[in-house]
Amino acid sequence: MAAATNADVEAVDFDPDDDDLMDEDATEPTPAPAPRLRSTIAGGGDDGPRKTKGRGFRDDPNSSAAPRDSRLAGAGRADFDSLASDGGPGPVRSIEGWIVLVTGVHEEAQEDDLHNIFREFGQVKNLHLNLDRRTGFVKGYALIEYETFEEAQAAIKASDGTELLTQIINVDWAFSNGPAKRRNTRKRSPRAHRSRSPPRRRY
Repeated sequence: MAAATNADVEAVDFDPDDDDLMDEDATEPTPAPAPRLRSTIAGGGDDGPRKTKGRGFRDDPNSSAAPRDSRLAGAGRADFDSLASDGGPGPVRSIEGWIVLVTGVHEEAQEDDLHNIFREFGQVKNLHLNLDRRTGFVKGYALIEYETFEEAQAAIKASDGTELLTQIINVDWAFSNGPAKRRNTRKRSPRAHRSRSPPRRRY
């Protein structure tokens, strides 16, 4: 049985040089300091030209990856159409045309009813009369588009405050610069918008 045990045991051969590694206090050369890492986005290193990658770092100002400010400044700005505006309060043209907002529209009004009123002032390019999905009735407003400023302004002046299906409609510009005009300039008390709660019971 002892012979079987010796056959099962493997002989391990140690290299004599490996055994002495722990005992020797050999002076090894100190490793060189690791080079400073440079960021590929911010540049980072002191030497050489600054290399950048990613969105917004290309040299071409008209490229789609150029920063937004550089594309909108200078020569790139000529690519955009300008909507003439003096910067003061007043109507603003949308991309399609001059849009008029009609509020106070009766819930049973039809597109033809509005078209009959507003075509007197010019060609109506587009008319949106939105319906409530739940009830199927008109939501109470309409958007009407005219090609020219004069047509839209004439429609606003003539139709504002008129009656459509027993209901007074208000007509104004859909888009404007500056604050909207207030119709009711009457001063309200600070508590006018709050509901009045019942008096507290005293026990």
